[in-house]
Amino acid sequence: MTMMPAQDDLTFRDLFETGRVAPDDFNHRAHLRLAYVYLCEGPVDAAMLRMRAALHAFLKRNGVPAEKYHETLTRSWLMAVAYFMDKATPATSFDSFLKQDDRLLDTQIMLTHYHKDTLFSDAARAAFVAPDLQAIPPAA
Repeated sequence: MTMMPAQDDLTFRDLFETGRVAPDDFNHRAHLRLAYVYLCEGPVDAAMLRMRAALHAFLKRNGVPAEKYHETLTRSWLMAVAYFMDKATPATSFDSFLKQDDRLLDTQIMLTHYHKDTLFSDAARAAFVAPDLQAIPPAA
């Protein structure tokens, strides 16, 4: 995956990491955007470490219980973004990447990979649980 994040995307990452993105503004699309930037900057494993740390800091900064963090959803969405990035033509920004295939905007897509009871279990929140319906295709 050889995409370069646009300056606007890097600015968004910086705003998020420095606590200048309000919880109400950090929606599904914003999660995807942050994952996209981290994946532009490094491999999936490194992006996952950064994403986890950034989300934990965001929760703490905003007085949200740490238990709100969901490891399986975070890792699964990061893997999905990596897969779609690998299949996309080089994009000039997150927006241009998303315009190529907007299926990532479907917040229910992980339910094609997981049973609802599995995905929303305490075990899946605490640690990564592999998909139990259909594997998330790996990035090349």
